[in-house]
Amino acid sequence: MKKAFSLMELMVVIIILGLLAAFVLPNLTGKSDEAKNKLVCIQMKSIAQTLKMYKLDTSSYPKTEEGLKLLVEKKYFEDGKLPKDAWGNEFIYISTDDSFDLVSFGSDKKENSEDDIYLSKCGN
Repeated sequence: MKKAFSLMELMVVIIILGLLAAFVLPNLTGKSDEAKNKLVCIQMKSIAQTLKMYKLDTSSYPKTEEGLKLLVEKKYFEDGKLPKDAWGNEFIYISTDDSFDLVSFGSDKKENSEDDIYLSKCGN
């Protein structure tokens, strides 16, 4: 006697898998963006530490016009490349008198939109 699955058994398994997917996938789709946002904050905090090291060495932060490219030129990044956010965009560096902020334009890659991420708003 040959052992095999009947068509009915296969249909039941397919229906169960479909139901599981219907319940699980909606929960996972929003988590991807949330994870990327957290990753970007971690990246920004790492860049902030590099900027603080630069300030210790030179007594000032780079000017906005010099930006993070100055850190690449001075070999503060090991790989010699500008860091990019989770969506492949370069971080925006904004320098003030004795402070700075970093910005990622997020998934839509547009300035001043709801998904912009600021280092100053990432929390500790």
